[in-house]
Amino acid sequence: MQINILFPGQLNSSFCRFLICLSFLIYLTTTAGAQEVISRGQSPDGFTEAQFRLDKEGRLCYSLICDKRVIVNWSRLGIKTDGPSLDSLISVSASGLHRVEEKFQWPLGEDAVIKNSYRGNILHCSTATGTFDLMIRVYNGSLAFRYVCNRLPKRPVRLLAELTEVNLAGRYRIYQYHEESVFRPLALDSLNGISDLPSTLVSDTDGYISIGEADNHNYTKCVLVRGHLSNSLAFHFYVDTIYRGQQVSSIRTDSVITFRDSLITPWRTVSYSKTAIGLHNFSQLNLKLVSPLDHKVPSNVKPGKVFRVPINTQGALDGVDFASKMNFQYILIDAGWYGAEFRTISDPTKPIPGFELAQIIAHARQKGIGVILYVNYVGLKAKIDTLLPLYKKWGVSGFKFGFVDGGTQKGLAWLDTAMKKVNDYGFVLNVHDHYKPTGLSRRYPFVLSSEGIRGDENSPDAFHTTVLPFTRFLAGAADFTFCYPNKFNSYSKNVKVSKAQQLALTVVYFDPLQAIFWYGRSQDYQDDTEIEFFRYVPTVWDESRYMAGEIGEGVSVARRKGNEWYLGSAAGLHPWKGKFQLNFLDKKRRYTATVYEDDGTGGIRIRKINVKYNDIYVVNLNGKDGQAVIIRPGR
Repeated sequence: MQINILFPGQLNSSFCRFLICLSFLIYLTTTAGAQEVISRGQSPDGFTEAQFRLDKEGRLCYSLICDKRVIVNWSRLGIKTDGPSLDSLISVSASGLHRVEEKFQWPLGEDAVIKNSYRGNILHCSTATGTFDLMIRVYNGSLAFRYVCNRLPKRPVRLLAELTEVNLAGRYRIYQYHEESVFRPLALDSLNGISDLPSTLVSDTDGYISIGEADNHNYTKCVLVRGHLSNSLAFHFYVDTIYRGQQVSSIRTDSVITFRDSLITPWRTVSYSKTAIGLHNFSQLNLKLVSPLDHKVPSNVKPGKVFRVPINTQGALDGVDFASKMNFQYILIDAGWYGAEFRTISDPTKPIPGFELAQIIAHARQKGIGVILYVNYVGLKAKIDTLLPLYKKWGVSGFKFGFVDGGTQKGLAWLDTAMKKVNDYGFVLNVHDHYKPTGLSRRYPFVLSSEGIRGDENSPDAFHTTVLPFTRFLAGAADFTFCYPNKFNSYSKNVKVSKAQQLALTVVYFDPLQAIFWYGRSQDYQDDTEIEFFRYVPTVWDESRYMAGEIGEGVSVARRKGNEWYLGSAAGLHPWKGKFQLNFLDKKRRYTATVYEDDGTGGIRIRKINVKYNDIYVVNLNGKDGQAVIIRPGR
């Protein structure tokens, strides 16, 4: 390292010598072992820096600095196998720096064009018995890295541990959750058990961190556990905790993880933001880290809104008509249409007696409505290669996978193969239950949605609904299964927020296959004025912005489709106020905003106001309430 010091001419020589000594002492103190720093990478904007070095045992370590603040102290890297020793006594023979500035079209997401800008590096690491590469990308606010070992012995190699740690420089709370559970904000040094990826951490003084993974297609679903320090986290192989009531019944760990020929881990990501709404900058990071099979998204991938129909012929036919009336694009025929879903004798090639599936599909085609069929993992494993050509012949538009294994290496490898097959046949796909996306939709564009979320089926409260935008939705699209009330059924067991918040969350939450009226019957929704917002709201967007918000307290999100903007705001358990400028509007146009809000008596009030560029917009909500707005250019 070279140090250049410029001294003002009026300083005397003794004072200059003092400054030189002081500078040298500061250098020794702050960069002790600086000769061990083998790589530095900066983000395109220069505010994010990742450093890598070897410790005294020859183990690879990294640190992360954002905006001149140390976010992650020196933390362990490495993988441990029963074959080559890759975790210590490492030497780094070479590294290659490169920069990428690209944009790609993504008409199925939150933004129609995604900018992929980063500085990359490859560390070629070797030990006495093996070699691996550490692939590195430094984005504005994010570090991503993965391990690649392309020279494995001819026999299968078992992965014993991933040694990745995140030793945080500040004191943080983690929003702990597992699969479809509630969120528990805990002091990191009090974390007991596991937390799923992506996990969000919050500090009162040091900002917000998201830790995630991308491109997981044949690994294991890693989780986070406490590291060896009080304020650190470590990656751990998938742990499935099974509950009976409130008590843990059993714990299952994915412990047999093997590879042939090559071992490639998912990308590990650490992202930092000064603000809660800044976390949204990383919601498309997973897509950036996955290589597409084809750089052009097929034109026949059709996102849209979904109505779940009852498993009887007339109810399904009525559901088709309702979907058409509401400007929905699909009906979903859910579990039960071919028998008990978990029984091996149930045959997904044959509808149950009396359920006239061919008639339903024909009526849907006539109305321009697609049909999505549910198939359980039991049936998928046995017959997926039969179902694909058969459903194409029937005129089916898509699949919903049920209860797949989204945790173990075996399950994820099967799922990757199944997603590719479905994609190649041109079926839209929604993977349900505990599976969460890792960006694979970039490779398989027909894979539009997944669950991995505590949605309305599981009665989430307003704290939960206002935590999700800053946590689970950083991984990608999620099917929340909205249960909108009607005069015949309030769904009080499921819906714990106001009607207007239900409207607003269809904007706040991103999902190309948005399921609405999950438990509803088509004949029960007769107030067209109250539910007209669902008719208009899109499911994919040209541009998206998080305008205001704080995790668990409230959020306002603005999204554009064409010339129209949609604004969704939701409050947590307590009153929440958001204030922001409408700086996303065209300076030369005037707009009319149609506001859908709670009327205080359990209904929806609709009003119109005139707005323009840079107006100050104020959202003032009672606890659990919401507001949905459509901003249209003036006629």
